[in-house]
Amino acid sequence: MEPVSSPLSRRNALRLGLGVFATAVAAAAEKPRKLLVISVDGLDHRYLRDADSLGLKIPNLRKITREGAWADGVAGVVPTVTWPSHTTLITGVTSDVHGILNNDRPKEEGGGRYWFRKYLKATPLYDAAREAGIKTAAVEWPVTVDAAIDFNIPEVFERRGAGMDMEAHEKHATPGLMDSIAAEYPSFPQEWMDDRTRTLATLYLLKREKPGLILLHLVDHDEEAHAAGPFSKRSKAKLEYVDELIGQMMQALPKDMCLALVSDHGFERVDRLADPRELLAREGLTGELTLRGTLAWTKDPAVAALLRRHTGESAYGLGREIPSGEIDRLWPTMKGSFLFEPMEHVQFGKPEPRAVSGAHGYWPLRKDYRATYALWGPGVKRERLPEIDMLSIAGRLAAVLGIEFPKK
Repeated sequence: MEPVSSPLSRRNALRLGLGVFATAVAAAAEKPRKLLVISVDGLDHRYLRDADSLGLKIPNLRKITREGAWADGVAGVVPTVTWPSHTTLITGVTSDVHGILNNDRPKEEGGGRYWFRKYLKATPLYDAAREAGIKTAAVEWPVTVDAAIDFNIPEVFERRGAGMDMEAHEKHATPGLMDSIAAEYPSFPQEWMDDRTRTLATLYLLKREKPGLILLHLVDHDEEAHAAGPFSKRSKAKLEYVDELIGQMMQALPKDMCLALVSDHGFERVDRLADPRELLAREGLTGELTLRGTLAWTKDPAVAALLRRHTGESAYGLGREIPSGEIDRLWPTMKGSFLFEPMEHVQFGKPEPRAVSGAHGYWPLRKDYRATYALWGPGVKRERLPEIDMLSIAGRLAAVLGIEFPKK
């Protein structure tokens, strides 16, 4: 992965600037259309790019990428986890600006998830759409409890099991909405929300309520990829099932509605753990070193120099040192720190026997670790886009709706 000063990084920065301009032009030039945004949690861009070599039976996702505008990966934001990334997708700003800093709130702020709209410091797309007179809906989109959405089933749970408990959803959903869905689809009520029930909710909205903007978050692939690893037999089977569900929604789309396929982050297979703190103990260094599973950092130049000398050694799992320019641009609060990412298929932590699993939360510019974006439907030009920045997606979605967003 090139440092920020490389031609690749300069091109990406230029694309972002041109993307903002292009979406503004598109919004003015194109006829407004309705929009269904489907986020498949953890859909790494390699699932679509390498669908043939992976042997994936995903005819509907293939149709979207074959006939629509499809990006060669999406560079995410820090941290590359579900709730901050989903919020960036619909605000067009980074986590430090929109205020959703992780999936869970800091303990000193009370802990728990960022359930409520009140935690959001930036304007989301659904607010801008509603202000423009567009009817809005959301199914399982993060940070939407108490949001001003016309038809809302927010992502919220009080207990976890095979999915997310439906009782908690009923408490916070638009009054009467889940009863109406159950009347249309008698198999909808069950103990846990899953991608099947999320799809039924969306089919109901498409058929009966006909909103101009629907935000849908499909979760089940992410859970399988964590448990069995991305690109595993189980994860591929789950994605093939998700493809079936997306096919049902594609068939139900009205003629004036586009479909945007997005994801929040890529995925990495994890084979083992490695602990670079062993280096400090061996050398007798007492400087600080902070470890997370996907990053290690220090402000101590001596510690950084030691880590740098052992980068690439399997025993300690140290991969690339992240250039200061990338840190300043993507995680400005860490300016002046030295950051290291783990080697391929490694997480940082105390070594112990473990089965293969999957993880995300890695540095956004990690090699081949990218999210997904594609747009399909009426008025969409068939094209293969270069890699794009997640910050540009909100403007691209707004252009379909014919509204100016984010406002500059």
